[in-house]
Amino acid sequence: MKPIINPYVALVVGVITVSASAIFVKFSASSAGVIAFYRLFFSVIFMLPFFLAKFTPELKHITKKDWLFTIVAGVLLAFHFILWFESLNYTSVASSTVLVTLQPLFAFLGTYLFFKEKVTMGAITSGIIAIAGSFIISWGDFRVNGSALFGDFLALVACAFITGYLLFGQTVRQRVSLITYTFLVYLVSSITLFFYVLGTGESFIPKQESDWIHFILLALLPTLLGHSLFNWVVKWISTSVISMAILFEPIGAAVLAYFLLGESVMWSQVIGGGVVIAGIGLFIISERRIKVKEPQIQQ
Repeated sequence: MKPIINPYVALVVGVITVSASAIFVKFSASSAGVIAFYRLFFSVIFMLPFFLAKFTPELKHITKKDWLFTIVAGVLLAFHFILWFESLNYTSVASSTVLVTLQPLFAFLGTYLFFKEKVTMGAITSGIIAIAGSFIISWGDFRVNGSALFGDFLALVACAFITGYLLFGQTVRQRVSLITYTFLVYLVSSITLFFYVLGTGESFIPKQESDWIHFILLALLPTLLGHSLFNWVVKWISTSVISMAILFEPIGAAVLAYFLLGESVMWSQVIGGGVVIAGIGLFIISERRIKVKEPQIQQ
């Protein structure tokens, strides 16, 4: 069946919309917790009609273990957004988004520690390269001011949380449909963030009226459209190509921040970001090659 639009065009649109996430956060005057809450709350509202129309019968087939993993994943996703959005108050869009792209390496470490997956020299080498790039970014930010380094740290912790979210979710996704799982995770995250905002004593009323637009755009573009397009194009484009394309998110975010926010990009960010992306790219390529070879060995 021929796709209604060119999959590569859809992939580019997906990368651009995801890259805009940090820009909307920067434009907002509200706190990280409030932004995160409304991003996921509106995502749940927009998904609700589709979920009720087709996927509610699936709820009775979800096991207790899958419910537990979904709840844990939702809580981890909530704190990922809190920490990542908070990091943007201290460091630049370029540094924050590059450091969050270290997620594949965190995932590799998690699968090694908890699932005892084998360590390859290619993975170790690419990991060292990516970590070296993150040090270059952090060193450059530290020379600018100490708060930027704190923002880099928050971005790295946020990266660890999104990795945990993915690790818990990958087992559930083997038995639960994408729409049902996504809706439930976003719902759990929304509830978690609701109580987080209550606990911190922050107001649910945005500091500026235009924030409502930013919240809705965050839900529609990077959350629903961006990631939905990635899930759609996988039917026509290999996951390795999609993974490599997603690595352009920091570049897109940095370009948008330069033109829309007036953020300058330092040479340490350019060099460090390039090294991080190169390291992650080598990691993805090496992992894909291993997965391609494994079925051949079994035959």
